[in-house]
Amino acid sequence: MRFKLYIAVVSALLLLALGVPALAAATDPKTFVFVTFGDVDSLDPAYAYDTASGEVIHQLYDNLVAYEGGSLDKIIPMLATQVPSKANGLISQDGLTVKFPIRKGVKFHNGDVLTPADVEYTFERAMLADPAGGPVWMFFEPLLGVQTLREVIAKAGGPGVDAKDFDAKKLDAKVVQKVYDIIDKTVEVEGDYVVFHLAKPYPAFLQILAKGGSWSSIVNKKWMVENGAWDGKATTWPKWYDQAKEEMTLYQKAMGTGPFRLLTWDRNAGQIILKRFDDYWRGPAKLETVFIKYVEEANTRMLMLQTGEADAAVIQQQYLDQIRNVKGIVVKEHLPYIGNTALLFNYTIPVQGNEDIVGSGKLDGNGVPPDFFADIHVRKAFNYAFDYETYIKEVAMGAGSKPYGPAPAVLPFVNKNRPWYSFDLKKAEEEFKQAFGGELWKKGFKLTILYNTGNEQRKTAAEILEANIESINPKFKIDVQGMQWSTYLSKLRASALPVFFMGWHMDFPDAHNFYMPYMHSAGAFAGYTGQGMVDLAKAKFDALIEQAISTYDNAKRQELYYKLQDLAYEYAVAVFYIEPEEHRVYRDWVKGVVYNPAYSANYDFYTIYKEVR
Repeated sequence: MRFKLYIAVVSALLLLALGVPALAAATDPKTFVFVTFGDVDSLDPAYAYDTASGEVIHQLYDNLVAYEGGSLDKIIPMLATQVPSKANGLISQDGLTVKFPIRKGVKFHNGDVLTPADVEYTFERAMLADPAGGPVWMFFEPLLGVQTLREVIAKAGGPGVDAKDFDAKKLDAKVVQKVYDIIDKTVEVEGDYVVFHLAKPYPAFLQILAKGGSWSSIVNKKWMVENGAWDGKATTWPKWYDQAKEEMTLYQKAMGTGPFRLLTWDRNAGQIILKRFDDYWRGPAKLETVFIKYVEEANTRMLMLQTGEADAAVIQQQYLDQIRNVKGIVVKEHLPYIGNTALLFNYTIPVQGNEDIVGSGKLDGNGVPPDFFADIHVRKAFNYAFDYETYIKEVAMGAGSKPYGPAPAVLPFVNKNRPWYSFDLKKAEEEFKQAFGGELWKKGFKLTILYNTGNEQRKTAAEILEANIESINPKFKIDVQGMQWSTYLSKLRASALPVFFMGWHMDFPDAHNFYMPYMHSAGAFAGYTGQGMVDLAKAKFDALIEQAISTYDNAKRQELYYKLQDLAYEYAVAVFYIEPEEHRVYRDWVKGVVYNPAYSANYDFYTIYKEVR
């Protein structure tokens, strides 16, 4: 009895400290408390490219179209009143023009009414801002056949994409105007319609624009301009090109048309509060207030769920046995997930200012040199040193499968006769002995592997590598350290991490959406993996990736993706170690949960309500 009382008192005190009244979740049908870990990187749809940020953006904004329920192949209207198709004439027969009739009477959170100009501004502003490592490549590729604004600038007569010390503010005025003209022609307003002009047929274009893709969230042009964002003028866009995230207008603000509006984001308290938007065009949500709490300790999250202080919580797979049979808790398992998790390598590691991670920065046993992972034998050794089966069985508790390479096995064009690396310490030793002409084996190395704090599975994955690699040679030393998610992402964007964990959840269900970020020189991870990987991609991967997305010939696509899968193995581009399954954990009074694997958000709070007994 004393122990139970102690738990209750501690739990109540904990919730007061977190700013949520104890048992508020259990007793208030209008309040929802969701507990997760990590933290939001940015609330700007043009910048955010992580699930923690997408979780919040999903609730605040709408897209032109949406998936119906949990479907991936049924797309329905949202801010557009029709889904474009060739049959209804909104997609041209050549596939190069896509028109969206924009819904009337939709209000933003400040009362402004949505117009086609807001939609045009959303996409043009994103492309002209083009934050490094962000999601805007998904607009450039179908609309202009490029990956970045730098390519557009080069085509307009500006510096080449490889030019050093590039500064958009120093561009010639004629180049600035020409770049704007190129972007402006891709998205145009024609009466009540917004018209996209594509560079090539692109079957996945609607999926890129659909709800679940936070990057395609429609913003309020008037409010944006009034709050310091791009003013919409042809000559001024360089001021907003590739800004630091903290300088962007929507970094910690929001102005959407979604069912919830942002009330507060308190980083210090680890809490975001959303309030219902009563003028929402689909009708107000049943929930009035949503608390999103960021709690790193898994035991604390489980306690909050068990005592009813939380309605739903992110509970990693390895902890599910502790709550699976607890009365009042629903555990939905084996949900589809189109994605994977990998350990990626930085081929050109910065040393200056990075000594806490890379040590001496030399091949002397006290650190690693900048080109440590540029040596293919090191990359292969890391692949052989990972115990895939043990990780999947014991850490992921069987909720996942071993990958065949960059693209998940559930997608078309994956060669299941080409297995990925297997755990083999003898082969790992052989590869390490060949690295750097044998010098690595003689001198050893010291390396820090970082993971985002709270992600116990990634911590364990790092520890598996630590134990196995250190067992091969006593001169090999690995230090595993946790880091806050926002700090982790900042170091990642600065290309400061020698190796890094990254999970990739599909943007749209196609093999291209995995080979592009993992292996293309302009992919989402290219800025993190160093110039060495960029050079390799340009020489070996880029052309094949671009060919594979530019044809409707499935036999040709299969041939190209099989070749890319072979190259991923040959060059050991990453340690692809699990294709996970998903699960959700919530109290049994939570109703209306809709799961869609295309969402970065764990929950769509608009559909949720509570039946409190």
